[in-house]
Amino acid sequence: MNITVHQSIHINLLKVGSITNSSVLQIGSTGAIQAKSELYNTGGFTEFAEEAEAQDQISPLVQLSPLNPIT
Repeated sequence: MNITVHQSIHINLLKVGSITNSSVLQIGSTGAIQAKSELYNTGGFTEFAEEAEAQDQISPLVQLSPLNPIT
């Protein structure tokens, strides 16, 4: 059975607090998501990285604006 989905998505601002290696950020529809995880040490590191410092306020990295702004 084939299903066709037509959709229109308008996002004025998308603020994502955190994305990690195992996160999925999806906008829209999908038939299936298949998990896949791979881990590589391409830098040849032998120790863990230092802990990241917490930030008080997270601002969006990319400002999204509507394709057809209302005038």
